[in-house]
Order: sequence, then structure tokens, then C-alpha cells
Amino acid sequence: MYKVTRNKRKGIKRIVILLLLAVTALALGGVYYFLQTRTIRTVYVEGNMHYTKEEIQDMVMEGPFGSNSLYLSLIYKDKQITDIPFIASMNVQVLSPDTVKIVVYEKSLAGYVEYLDRYMYFDKEGIVVESSSIKTAGIPQITGLSFDHVVLNEPLPVENTDIFYKILTVTKTLLKYTLSADRIYFGSQNSMTLYFGEIRVVFGTEELLDEKIMLLKSLLPELEGKKGTLNLQNYDGSIGSIPFKPDS
Repeated sequence: MYKVTRNKRKGIKRIVILLLLAVTALALGGVYYFLQTRTIRTVYVEGNMHYTKEEIQDMVMEGPFGSNSLYLSLIYKDKQITDIPFIASMNVQVLSPDTVKIVVYEKSLAGYVEYLDRYMYFDKEGIVVESSSIKTAGIPQITGLSFDHVVLNEPLPVENTDIFYKILTVTKTLLKYTLSADRIYFGSQNSMTLYFGEIRVVFGTEELLDEKIMLLKSLLPELEGKKGTLNLQNYDGSIGSIPFKPDS
């Protein structure tokens, strides 16, 4: 009677061990399936300017399971990423088990000013939205403004706030013609000078701004590699030579 009971216990023990092995095998198989069949191999990134595709990818696909589409679909379901400098939000879309798309919505930046060795980026209303040690390609430096302090999330304390509308108008018109100024200087009587590398372009006022920038689009390739000043302030829309004064 004692031997039969002991054998039964051994049999039950073997069954339990076999069940544990089976469960472990199933679990390992599930993990393998989870890791292998949902591994992300293709990543599309849209809307990024300040950060590279690789930087955006690293921000989103972080952690040990960051390259697994099922994990991303769960962690970012109905959730936007909103705590990254220069980024208003990011959406993560799983297109297929091995493909995701990251849509980046960057903060609307009109320009930046330098203050205390920092680049202070502001939006179309002049509100300072970011402070950074990094320059962002495509965002012009704005000079000629007078202010004695800068506070994050508050407007730049300039005397004439209409200047922000002018900045937005210029940058939007440049974008229309796929141009990007390195720097925009605002002088007296609303005069503007735009800098494109070693070329200074004197615009004068906003009069005929669209026509001037359209003309500039055709002139800049001819001035590539040169240094000097292109004068458009007296341009009246008529066809004629545009004064260019090389640097001596």
C-alpha cells in the first residue's frame, strides 16, 4: 500500500513537471512570437525639422521592447507624446506588424533671438516657447529688436508688437518660394535686411514683398559663392538690373 502511494506521488510529480515544462515552452514560444513576428523593420517619420529621423525614432522606440510593434500599439494607444522640447505632440501609428509611422507636430516657430548665450525661439505671437543651445535649420535669427529680458512662455518684451506679424509674413512668404533666410534684421522705419549665407539682401519695407522674394528666388543661384549686398529696396516691379555690390 505504501509503495503504491509513493508511485502515485512520483507519477503526479512527473505530470506536474511535464505540465510546467509545457507551460514554459508555450510561454517561451509566445515570447519568441512576440519578439520575432512583431519586430519593427520599417519606420516612417513625418513632420520633423528640429530633430533627425533617428533622434525621433530613439525617443519613441525606447526600452527593451521599443522595437516591437505590439508593445508600441499598447503603450501609445490613444496617447500623444507631448513632453519633448520643440515638439507640440507626436502620434505613433502601427501600419503593420513590422512597420510604424511617427507623425511629428512641431511647435510653430517664427524665429529666434540670442540671449545670454541661448537661442530663444518664439512663435507667431512673439511668445518664447523654447530655450536651447542648438540652432534649428530653417528658423531665422531675428536681430534689431530691443528688449532687456526674456522669460520662457511669455512674449518678447519689445516696444512694437506688430513686428511679430511682419516676421510671420516674411517667413511665410519665404516658405512659399522654398527659401530660408539665416537672419532677418529689422532696422528703422520698418526696413528689413535678409541674410542668405554671405549675401545680404536689402528689402526696405514690406512693399511688393511677394514680388521681391519671387525675384530673389531667381537671383540667389546666380550669386552662389559670392559675397556682397543685393539691393531690392527700390524695386518697383519693372524689369531691369538689380544692384549688387560685392564685398571689397
